[in-house]
Amino acid sequence: MAWFGRRKDSDTEPEPVEELELASAGDQLVDDGESLRPIVKGLGADEKARIDAALRALEAEGVDVDDLASLSEGLDKAYAAWAAGDEDSRPDHAAIVERYAIGIGTHLDRTTDLDWQVVTDVFGTDLSLTEGFKGSFVVVPHNLVAGRWMRGETGWIPAVVGHIVRRRTRR
Repeated sequence: MAWFGRRKDSDTEPEPVEELELASAGDQLVDDGESLRPIVKGLGADEKARIDAALRALEAEGVDVDDLASLSEGLDKAYAAWAAGDEDSRPDHAAIVERYAIGIGTHLDRTTDLDWQVVTDVFGTDLSLTEGFKGSFVVVPHNLVAGRWMRGETGWIPAVVGHIVRRRTRR
């Protein structure tokens, strides 16, 4: 099915597409009146338990979250094993992504001015890192890992996370 054109066997023109105006930061949502600015909250017991469980799992794998090379090597090995596995016997990729996202987030929490928070925006609620409760700079580690997992990228952690660390190093 073609998304942006007409079928080859059709003589009719495609329906015109209404042009949408993109929202800007600070705009109000029409439906709820909620601001498009992120809402930042501290971690609760559930989020802290989630982080602790992921860190224990990474430690059991021999991954040092304070070392970007170790995080990268661990994720690359996990991806290679998953990709080589039979579809019926593969481990849950979401659990692997979660572990390494939390590992990256913990690295950022320990080495930058960013702190673990729960951030809610128009896209949903995520375990994220941001500067205090301002929410003007947000890193969602799950998005960093999941997007690259889907593309099969490896070896990216030192460059990508290292860049964030260099830009946001604690003073």
